Amino acid sequence: MTRRQGAIHFDNVRKEYGDHVAVDDLTLTIEPGEFFTVLGPSGSGKTTTLMMLAGFTEPTSGAIRVDGVDIAHVPSDKRNIGVVFQDYALFPHMSVRDNLAFPLEMRKEPRTVIAERVDRALTLVDMAAAADRLPDQLSGGQKQRIAVARAIVFDPAFLLMDEPLGALDRKLRQRLQVELRQLQQALKVTMVYVTHDQEEAMSMSDRVALMNHGRIEQMGTPRELYEQPRSAFVADFLGTNNMLTVRPEAPGRLSVENGGLLALDDGRSMPADASVAAVRPERIALTDVTAAPPSGFSHCTGKVTHRLYLGSHTMYTVHSETLGPVRVQMQHDDGEHPYRTGETVGMIWRTRDVNVFGSTAER
Repeated sequence: MTRRQGAIHFDNVRKEYGDHVAVDDLTLTIEPGEFFTVLGPSGSGKTTTLMMLAGFTEPTSGAIRVDGVDIAHVPSDKRNIGVVFQDYALFPHMSVRDNLAFPLEMRKEPRTVIAERVDRALTLVDMAAAADRLPDQLSGGQKQRIAVARAIVFDPAFLLMDEPLGALDRKLRQRLQVELRQLQQALKVTMVYVTHDQEEAMSMSDRVALMNHGRIEQMGTPRELYEQPRSAFVADFLGTNNMLTVRPEAPGRLSVENGGLLALDDGRSMPADASVAAVRPERIALTDVTAAPPSGFSHCTGKVTHRLYLGSHTMYTVHSETLGPVRVQMQHDDGEHPYRTGETVGMIWRTRDVNVFGSTAER
């Protein structure tokens, strides 16, 4: 099968700023037509990675290849890349139509082609009715749609997006997440999306690379990163986890810092230097203190110290003498009995839902 334009390869890429290493030995492949997200906290190297791909900064060493051609030192205006930033970067004195026409005019496209492509891009982002408005006559969400339209109007080889939804309110962000994913799928374009927001990464991406201190901690599908984290950092960064300090006690058993024992799934291997165990709050259920756990479950008791109602669910904090404070997320079902602060309860969870990490960061 002939590969579409847009296959991206980072080969041992390193970026230094003086004594600071922003990106360290980055090697990854982004497949054609893939929605690929680079996720991480501030200072992790994610934006530097995007800037090198866009051509706004050059790597200190290593190669960046698009379909086998090294573009690491190719000027940004020669790369045929669409870029969308958080601040939109629209020309305030130009109409929406003229903003979209500008990159085509720079490429000296015929007027008929410019008009056709502008109309098509505006239709794709559902903004045709705003063609003659100025940017300051648009809402934040509309400006972001126009910024996306301008990035796709010249049919780029791939699209880069750097925190494009960061300035928008939550409901609008969620709506635009759906729209961006639908647009990417309709265009079949390779998308590289940079964000610190785990919800954006989890909801839109085919694959995610989670970065930390200039390196990739883990790369895979959103489900793989969430369900099978390879390090305590990944487990803690994605979603919420109860992180317990532990040490190996016996095969399939861990000793918890507070003095309790934590059982693992039968036959489950664990790192010889196991130091952290993690259990997600939604994998723990509250029960009557006298209830016996089903087969394959662990059980302990504790006292409810805090209850936070969050609409679709309630987040409980339960203090256990053996595990310490444990967060438990309970969905709201009809007829559910809400556990009260001060009440003694049981907690159960599947032994297979415990993730264990060693100091070498392997799961």
